[in-house]
Amino acid sequence: MSDFNRKKALARVTRTVVKVGSGVLTRRNGLNLNVIEDLATDICSLRKRGIEVLLVSSGSIAAGLRKYGLTKKPESLSHKQALAAIGQSDLIRAYEEAMDRRGAKAAQILLTRDDLIHRRRYLNARNTLLTLLSWKIIPIINENDTVAAEEIKFGDNDNLSAMVANLTDSHLLVTLTDIDGLYDKDPKQHADAELIRVVDRIDRRITKAASNISGFVGTGGMASKIAAAKKAAMAGIPTIISNGLKPGVLRDIFAGKEIGSFILAGAAPLCSRKHWIAFTKSPKGAIVVDRGAEKALLENGKSLLPSGIVSVIGRFTMGNSVVLKTEEGAEIAVGMVNYDSVELEKIKGLKTSEIEAILGYSHGEEVIHRNNLILTSRMQELEEQCQSTA
Repeated sequence: MSDFNRKKALARVTRTVVKVGSGVLTRRNGLNLNVIEDLATDICSLRKRGIEVLLVSSGSIAAGLRKYGLTKKPESLSHKQALAAIGQSDLIRAYEEAMDRRGAKAAQILLTRDDLIHRRRYLNARNTLLTLLSWKIIPIINENDTVAAEEIKFGDNDNLSAMVANLTDSHLLVTLTDIDGLYDKDPKQHADAELIRVVDRIDRRITKAASNISGFVGTGGMASKIAAAKKAAMAGIPTIISNGLKPGVLRDIFAGKEIGSFILAGAAPLCSRKHWIAFTKSPKGAIVVDRGAEKALLENGKSLLPSGIVSVIGRFTMGNSVVLKTEEGAEIAVGMVNYDSVELEKIKGLKTSEIEAILGYSHGEEVIHRNNLILTSRMQELEEQCQSTA
């Protein structure tokens, strides 16, 4: 985009999530302490300018790998978790000491997806992070690799960073990796690879380019960084992908220098709550609705009532996300339920006035309130904003 003004876009940022990957933080003999010192300098400098920083940091497994003397990451989950336990203490200690030398304090936050799936725990995590920021303490966030099972893992810290950006109403996501940004092809393999300075839409060309660029130590490579940027964009948050091995990279970014790749946000983002339902809560089952409910949901913006339910698929509890389907099997929405699957089997097809008589209690008239429901068409609209060519 020739008319894009990076300095103007960055001038509005007062809170940012910075994600730094294992490829930046580690070297053969352990943690790259020079990078950690430089990050601490930049973060403290930004804070003096009134910019709050939340740091999502990989590196615990890689630090444990080096500390324990292994040359490659093991396949076993228990071995990875053991290495995370070995390395996490070194990682947070390095950050604390670096921040302390600059008169700043850091706090360690370890999260699993389970911590963000449940709304109360999600809000508790949000309140804790915002309180730390108000106290001028820098949160250092990592996935709790030591205890996270596959079903409660974020997958990688790129995904976690996008969720934290939405969780904290941040204005920018910065992803620091071991190359200068997103290229049209892998710069490690092709000398003529060109850096893509501005991405206004994540189209198929961008996705393909990212899938061909991999990382060495980290989990996701460039593809996961673009996937995270896409999630952030749907929450109205732009992303910058840049080289974390370059000294002063954060100061240069916020000075408006043309470094890295700037990925613009969506034009009509989801609100924070609906973004949480769509991306943080994995659907646990499905509800099939009749044509009347289908029309009420799609055309009139109504809530889902028990009278419109034809059948219930799978087992889920109150507060879980479920997919809504038509009688022909088409997915039309995802939403957070007020009743579990057992209760819905008893009240499906009934009027709301009959709920209490059947169950002996009521959680409300709506099975899914419209404020807790996202239409598939809305998601597709956002996808098109990200994927259509400029």
